[in-house]
Amino acid sequence: MRKEPIESLLVEYGFKDFRWVAPEAIAVRQWVRFLCVESCPSYGKKAVCPPHVPAIEECERFFSEYHAAILIRFEMKAHHRDDDPEVFQDIDRRLIELEKRLFFEGHPKVIVLPATICYRCEECAGRKDLCRHKESARPTPEALGVDLFETVKSVGYPLKVIKDLDETMNRYALLMVD
Repeated sequence: MRKEPIESLLVEYGFKDFRWVAPEAIAVRQWVRFLCVESCPSYGKKAVCPPHVPAIEECERFFSEYHAAILIRFEMKAHHRDDDPEVFQDIDRRLIELEKRLFFEGHPKVIVLPATICYRCEECAGRKDLCRHKESARPTPEALGVDLFETVKSVGYPLKVIKDLDETMNRYALLMVD
């Protein structure tokens, strides 16, 4: 697979801060899923969140079927947290458009895992088969058990727990492509 055409499309869609990561470097860990179950307010309420996503073993198998992945980094102030829909609306729209473009350009396995949980509906239907936005609703890397701390550090990106909402934070989307 040639990287240059994909990199050109990333830039065309406004994504200039990205790094290639080998799929085997994507750390899928049970503890990430456990945190979803035990501490995420979206658990069980979103169609693209646990328990409505595959088991960790299936997620590991999913990632192993790819030959290439791209981490896309978004750096921003943390104070937007309650405004994720507004902050990520344009980013998510462009990510889905990029996914579709890559599909039609010969990458049938392409899928994007966005940097934030789905926010498209005020009240989620709670199941993918009832989802009103199936064409654009995707699980986050964390929903699939990806340990972003380990994964992003493997390619030299920063990621830390922020302690103050005025700090700059890093969020990551994952583009799986073959």
